[in-house]
Amino acid sequence: MESVFRNRGATLLMLTPALLVYTIVMLIPIVWSVTYTFQSGNAVTGFEFVGFDNWIKFFGDETAIDALWFTLRYAIVMTTLQVAAGYGLALLYIFFLRNRSSLVRATIFFPVILPTVAVALMFTRMFEAAPTAGPVNAIIMWLGGDLTDFLGDPGYSFWVIIIMDVWRSMGFYAVLLYAGLVEIPQDIMESARIDGASGWKLVRKIVFPLSLPILLSSLIFSINGTLKVFDSIVALTNGGPGSATTPLTLYMFRTSFAYGQYGYGSTVAFMLTLLCLVATIFVFRSMRKDVTR
Repeated sequence: MESVFRNRGATLLMLTPALLVYTIVMLIPIVWSVTYTFQSGNAVTGFEFVGFDNWIKFFGDETAIDALWFTLRYAIVMTTLQVAAGYGLALLYIFFLRNRSSLVRATIFFPVILPTVAVALMFTRMFEAAPTAGPVNAIIMWLGGDLTDFLGDPGYSFWVIIIMDVWRSMGFYAVLLYAGLVEIPQDIMESARIDGASGWKLVRKIVFPLSLPILLSSLIFSINGTLKVFDSIVALTNGGPGSATTPLTLYMFRTSFAYGQYGYGSTVAFMLTLLCLVATIFVFRSMRKDVTR
């Protein structure tokens, strides 16, 4: 096998099918989409070259800037909370629940497999204010508070989305991070315990540094997923009230397919691609130090 890999012709021949599929499925659509950013119109009315007009329009479009700001705020808050919650659950399982039944892991992972629409309907019922008060409002009023329209208020609706998505996703990150934590050599853990490290000190000095590679992967996975959030917001608030919870993905979808502005929609999509690229490079560069040495 080693002699095969040394043969450049054989290596190129084996890689060609995968490179061909990648080029057709990924590279050509990206390049095609970039060309649309310099055009206006759609497939029905035809396309017209407009230079950088779509980019100038984007930075002068208040709705687009609001969608960009919402996307960044959502991505930062969600990445922080879902990775932190997943890491906490993974540590809980490693230190306290490892000898328990796999039912615990299945219960933690269960929200991940639920359909997004079903989860959104459940949270809509939980936080609804009319025509009937949901469980959350019932508890607030029982405690003496006022009826609150959580999904009709821009400030509250953002946090309802965050609560729902953290609940849905933390099980996935718990399993992902658990897979990394169980790879930490037990002899290192035992040596640390013999030297007197336990509890929070053991986590801070041994577990956290050795789990940084899987944490890095989780952060990159999370930031790219949250920047592209779409289905959960459409199912829960549909971008409302008004456009208060409209991310770039939903704005791009409406611009392209509801208003038929393919060129401007491609500009929004390319901006989202740049955001994902910048976020990934930032996470990589901020964690370049090899702390496992």
